[in-house]
Amino acid sequence: MNNKLTKAVGALTMAAVLASCVSKKKYNELETDYNNTRSELLKTRVEKEDLEAKFAAIETRVDRYNEKIASLQSDKEGMLVTSNNGEFAVSEKNKQAMRRTLKNVPQEQLATATNLKDSLNLAISYKMSQRLQGENAGKQVDMKIENTVVMIQIADDLLFGDSSYRVGSKADGILSKIAAVVNSEPSLEVLVEGHTDSRTVKEGSYIKDNWDLSTERAAAIARRLNSKFSVPQEQLIVAGRASYDPIVANDSRENMAKNRRTQIVIMPNLDKFFAMLDSDLAVLDESEK
Repeated sequence: MNNKLTKAVGALTMAAVLASCVSKKKYNELETDYNNTRSELLKTRVEKEDLEAKFAAIETRVDRYNEKIASLQSDKEGMLVTSNNGEFAVSEKNKQAMRRTLKNVPQEQLATATNLKDSLNLAISYKMSQRLQGENAGKQVDMKIENTVVMIQIADDLLFGDSSYRVGSKADGILSKIAAVVNSEPSLEVLVEGHTDSRTVKEGSYIKDNWDLSTERAAAIARRLNSKFSVPQEQLIVAGRASYDPIVANDSRENMAKNRRTQIVIMPNLDKFFAMLDSDLAVLDESEK
């Protein structure tokens, strides 16, 4: 009897052990499945949040773009430049201001304007010429406008001595007027480019080569504009082109003199330009009363 009882207890114990082993295995499998599912869910949630953030950023950009278009369409003072073909769409008030300015431009120059961009260039050219008036004697200063960008060429004879980058006092007349234009509008950017002829720098000079000379001259002009005429440093850009962007061939003394120059490039904000026209017209209107 005791033997039978012992066998029964042993059988039950073995069954319990076996049942325990099967349950642990299944538990581990379930735990692994749970962890994998949780990991996948977390990964999906992160991806979903990332996509939602990107979508929100796109929506924000679209909203800002639509707001900008709406403001340009509704704001009678503004202007719009299309990105597809680069043509200008100008408000009627700004067109009137431009026409008033162009009345003072010689007819032979007006005849060269075939579109709105040409008219803008002429208006800017006239305005800048008025501000720089008296500083182009002897053709030492030349100005041209391309795509509303003002480019002022200044002969080095007016600015520096031979193979020198020290700015002479003769330069202050033109530099002061350029500074007045730049300081009137903080959004302007000014690129100062130095140019040389093709001659080799004199041996033993403290200047290494034409790259060095052109860059030092451009930097000297930028420093002068900043230190003496208070043009902010952050509006000034300096570049040295050496002899690699000549106006004419370096085949004579006269042509070499033309190539030795400093070019000052002023990139205007067109909305501010029209505001400048309007301010001039307001003065004119007051004088006509």
